[in-house]
Amino acid sequence: AVIWLSGLGIPESYLTACVQTTCRMHNWPLDKSENYTVVTKITDASTVTENLASGCYVQGLYLMGADWDIENDCLGIQKPKVLVVELPLLQVIPIESSKLKLQGTFRTPVYVTEARRNAMGVGMVFEADLASQEHQSHWVLQGVALCLNTDE
Repeated sequence: AVIWLSGLGIPESYLTACVQTTCRMHNWPLDKSENYTVVTKITDASTVTENLASGCYVQGLYLMGADWDIENDCLGIQKPKVLVVELPLLQVIPIESSKLKLQGTFRTPVYVTEARRNAMGVGMVFEADLASQEHQSHWVLQGVALCLNTDE
């Protein structure tokens, strides 16, 4: 299933439900499970025809402070005068925390808006794992983040 998280009032609840459903299917402890993400090469949500066994695809995420290199499947240097780029579909995969080995990734915060908070002061929805060939500090200094809604 492809979900547009921006259309939900509380997007965290959908992601939590994905983890809970997968934990029930596999008899995993809920408190020792989390979401892992992979950026796919799929740019058009209408081309997705099959449902995933667990997890979901997320569309409508916007990358700030960097560019997405679709050929190398990793973060790239931001192009001049391009502040925000749309990310291809993001696959959210519930996994047991003990089996999660993150190398060559940057845990990117996902915010509701470009202001990194909404009207109620709530900001971060979850953290996405984006592949990277640079050290994490490079992306932190660039202010890299994902957002569900743009100001455009």
